[in-house]
Amino acid sequence: MAGRAMNKACQAVLSIALTLSLPTLSACGPGAGADNAANAGEGPLAGARIGGDFTLTDQDGKPAHWSDYKGKYRLVYFGYTYCPDVCPVDLQKIIGGLRRFEKQDGARSAKVQPVFISVDPGRDTPALIKPWVAAFHPRLIGLTGTAEQIEAVKKSFAVVSGIEGDAKAKDYLVSHTRTPYFFGPDGDPIALVPVDEPGTDADEGSPDAVAAFLNQWVK
Repeated sequence: MAGRAMNKACQAVLSIALTLSLPTLSACGPGAGADNAANAGEGPLAGARIGGDFTLTDQDGKPAHWSDYKGKYRLVYFGYTYCPDVCPVDLQKIIGGLRRFEKQDGARSAKVQPVFISVDPGRDTPALIKPWVAAFHPRLIGLTGTAEQIEAVKKSFAVVSGIEGDAKAKDYLVSHTRTPYFFGPDGDPIALVPVDEPGTDADEGSPDAVAAFLNQWVK
């Protein structure tokens, strides 16, 4: 499963909480913490030290910076193009939710910038990423960079990944956390985008769930 993608949504929040001293329950589900945050107009991740400026390379080979998307809500997913299952399925659902939201409210949906950041810089070149992201959505931006640049971004975005097996093999897998983050126009984190929880019957990350999530947070 994509090199055994590491996390469920709450596992991601727990990891972030342990690192950043966040209240874990506020983002693990529709508990009191999440309700209070929503009622206050803030997301469950409000105040978390997640994100920050970076210098990467987009699918056209041009420099890309976090600040380039200022004024846009940013939906950020980490993965890799060689992922055999989890990454493409997650993105299909996330982008499916964005498309539903586009039909519901074109003006607000235009404020959302979807971003894919590779955790596999050794293989994910701009030339490879470009047709891959285009297959999901024409506005999906794909970012890659040097190994050092990606490591810096992973650290600032509280993402963990690692190559499984022989890194010299062409078909190695990459274990990585599934943490689709949603940021506000100012670049501050709002909440985790819904993703499906393996081992449950419900599809928590369905396109309808993602569309509802976007409808909740995009002003």
